[in-house]
Amino acid sequence: MHDGAQRWAAQAELPPLLREASVEMRARGGELLRAFPVEDGRWRLRTDPADVDPRYIAALLAYEDKRFWRHAGVDPVAILRAGAQAMRHGRIVSGASTLSMQVARLLENGSTGNWQGKLRQMRLALALEQRLSKREILSLYLSHAPFGGNLEGARAASLAYFGKEPRRLTPAEIALLVALPQSPETRRPDRAPARAREARDRALRRLEEAGVFSAQAVAAALARPVPTRQRAFPQLAFHETGRLRRAYPQQQSFTLTLDAALQARLETLAASALRELEPRATAALIVADHQSGEILAHVGSAARPGAARRAAYIDMTRALRSPGSALKPLVYAMGFDLGLAHPETIMTDAPKRFGAYAPSNFDGQYRGEVTAREALQLSLNIPVVSLMERIGPARFMQTLRRTGAKPQTSDGKAGLAVALGGVGLTLHDMTTLYAGLARGGMARPLNTLKREQPEEAPRFTSPAAAWHVGDILSATPLAHARGDGDIAFKTGTSYGYRDNWALGYDGRHVVGIWVGRPDGTPMQGSYARDTAAPLLARVFEYLAPQTAPRGAPPPEALTVSTSELPHPLRHFDTRDTLRRMADNAPRLIFPPSGARLAQMQGAPLVLKLEGGTPPYAIFANEKLRKTGLRSSEVSLGPMERGFFNLSIVDAEGRATRASFEVR
Repeated sequence: MHDGAQRWAAQAELPPLLREASVEMRARGGELLRAFPVEDGRWRLRTDPADVDPRYIAALLAYEDKRFWRHAGVDPVAILRAGAQAMRHGRIVSGASTLSMQVARLLENGSTGNWQGKLRQMRLALALEQRLSKREILSLYLSHAPFGGNLEGARAASLAYFGKEPRRLTPAEIALLVALPQSPETRRPDRAPARAREARDRALRRLEEAGVFSAQAVAAALARPVPTRQRAFPQLAFHETGRLRRAYPQQQSFTLTLDAALQARLETLAASALRELEPRATAALIVADHQSGEILAHVGSAARPGAARRAAYIDMTRALRSPGSALKPLVYAMGFDLGLAHPETIMTDAPKRFGAYAPSNFDGQYRGEVTAREALQLSLNIPVVSLMERIGPARFMQTLRRTGAKPQTSDGKAGLAVALGGVGLTLHDMTTLYAGLARGGMARPLNTLKREQPEEAPRFTSPAAAWHVGDILSATPLAHARGDGDIAFKTGTSYGYRDNWALGYDGRHVVGIWVGRPDGTPMQGSYARDTAAPLLARVFEYLAPQTAPRGAPPPEALTVSTSELPHPLRHFDTRDTLRRMADNAPRLIFPPSGARLAQMQGAPLVLKLEGGTPPYAIFANEKLRKTGLRSSEVSLGPMERGFFNLSIVDAEGRATRASFEVR
């Protein structure tokens, strides 16, 4: 370039190069889940040359700017050729605008109808070439070229007209994309298919002459029809993508943990499930990898966006609802963890009042003496409320929060009814809880944004308690699901038939299902086993079979029959029984519960007891450590590092418990 031309171009003021582009949400594999139009309603997707079929780039340059890689923004050869042709024919036969000049016009939104406009574009093109690479200029063209209506850029056009990303295109598709920007409105295939086809066919013949396509390929392409309608842009995970855009308004591109193929299948599955529900009901679901915490599929509402009768705009994975019996597994996990019960502990299922509170079973029947295992499998109410009375609602709520949940009650206080779902939780909360049970009692937040390092996972129950719960929940086969005993699941129907739940997990996946009316009104006679459970089974059919959810029991898990249990665990003690036994119960003086002990290597741990009737039996983490002890000072010998749950039982079956850490 001449020095004067360089100075002339260098003094040019460039328009903004980074015009607003559509926010994009991509799946874990890079597939487009959803894009958002820019403020004026246009689809403008950023496009790099690597995003399109290389043959399209070759065809574009052969058609528009053969010397693109060699000129400095303005092509003197093309200008001279265009001028000579115009003089010879008396009219304009070919243009002299380079791609760089076209980019200058697109960025400035200027006109080429007069020589001043053309001169301005030439100056801007030279300036662009000075300050950007050829690849960057090409990317600007691919992102801003008009393709009719509200479509800008090759990716937007390919998605709208062909329903796919432009990475692999046919010769017919390439030729149409090459021809459209020259006259995008008059050649729109959805408005003027005949003109679009005529322009495409001319482009095909020119590309054959340029050697881009063979005669055979062009002949086949000429026989292909042009698309006659615009396809809808992808809109997968409507609610979650919308939430993330609102949460991060400055972010332009998102990579989500969602699996695009699974997401599409489950959205179709959820929509088909609506045929079995009443007109005002909908469903929501979450599928996650409970080891990593990554959400693989998220359906906020089975109803399509715009379905007002089913309130499809509400994300029901984030709505506070009553979990009903689906919360019972955590109550039992806590009971096992605190040494209050064991799966084989005998509990009483009979009418009982807890002060002014008198719960009853869902079916109005009572089974008498049952094991805790049977009580959970049958989802009985009296045993779980009795267990909650011993645990304490405040302690239970604290543990629930450690799972990552944000429970809410109407008056801010928790009562015994929490055991039966008397608390507000979201489907996201409940799925996170079950994911923690699947991970052996370790909570981990579920998320849809990829994180470089997972958040620290707090423990909310012991591995043994989590394993026992998984063992119980997987003993009942999930009807119509694949496998036998490889899915641990629980259903729940809230008071008044307002909410139907089904949650389950296998060796890798956790799935949460909610069915109900978004406005919270009852679905009379609707049970989770008839609505949510079948959907849970079908979701697991889409997932690759994994190992059984419970795996091998941890070393501290006590897997024995009722008769083999320590005496205090054979029958569940209510508070009334405990009051009668409280006098002269054994007490642990040292170490106090919650202590952190720094033990010298090889030094024994000596317990100090008071009260009770010897001989004593001592259990550490549910394992019998000592028996037949009569002294008030007992040596447990050297203790390894870790957390210990200690139980001391006297000859009358009275017990004291403490938890401590050895460092």
